[in-house]
Amino acid sequence: MSIKSLLLIACIAICTLPAPPALAGQITVAAAADLTFALRDAAARFQSQTGNPVLLSYGSSGNFFSQIENGAPFDLFFSADLDYPRRLAAAGLTEPGSLYEYALGRIVIWVSSASPLDLGRGLPVLLDSRVRKIAIANPQHAPYGRAAVAALKHAAIYDRLKDKLVLGESVSQAAQFVVSGNADAGVIALSLAMAPPLKSKGRFIEIPAADYPPIIQAAVILKAAREKRTAAQFLDFLRTPAGVALMERYGFLLPKQSTAESAVHTGED
Repeated sequence: MSIKSLLLIACIAICTLPAPPALAGQITVAAAADLTFALRDAAARFQSQTGNPVLLSYGSSGNFFSQIENGAPFDLFFSADLDYPRRLAAAGLTEPGSLYEYALGRIVIWVSSASPLDLGRGLPVLLDSRVRKIAIANPQHAPYGRAAVAALKHAAIYDRLKDKLVLGESVSQAAQFVVSGNADAGVIALSLAMAPPLKSKGRFIEIPAADYPPIIQAAVILKAAREKRTAAQFLDFLRTPAGVALMERYGFLLPKQSTAESAVHTGED
């Protein structure tokens, strides 16, 4: 047999080997994009304490909802909208009793540090002629996008601004549009505005919570989860005082807590 034939047989053998198994105790998490930094921090601490890795995937809650309905292999779903986990539970796709309302999300107007806009004016500042594009998450599948639209309508300026809206697939992508200069301002999640990457590059003002429906965020263990015990441990970790404090650092409150008053932030400690 020629050397070329032997190499071909070896390549075929290697290509048909089964994929390596997932790490023992590793959980896979589908998480709303506003949790990009908060859950990354929480997952690192959880792994340090338990030795169990947490594999995080971020995106819009609506897209993850559709993927899970179609059998996507996640252990946990952290949604930015309570309705999606409830609908999965009603369809029998979650572990009974596992739903946990982990946070109340909030939205802000965010601009770069170089922006001349006076955020003290609140949402009407977006009517400024210097604002040509405004980034928000796509309201069709992102709860933060729906909250942004609701706030603009509450301020009676949506119809005047709708043609300036640039839609991100998630609230994280909407934030990136502003950071990159592809939008002049954005209505994004407070949790992203408070995270180091954005905090050092811009400033923001919180939009009053009364101006949009509550963003009640919930997590649920999925029926198809392979690591149900570890998934439950991760939810328990977030319920501890340390877990709650970590979420508060990123601007999240428990749904039963009242929101703080709006304030302009400079991005400095």
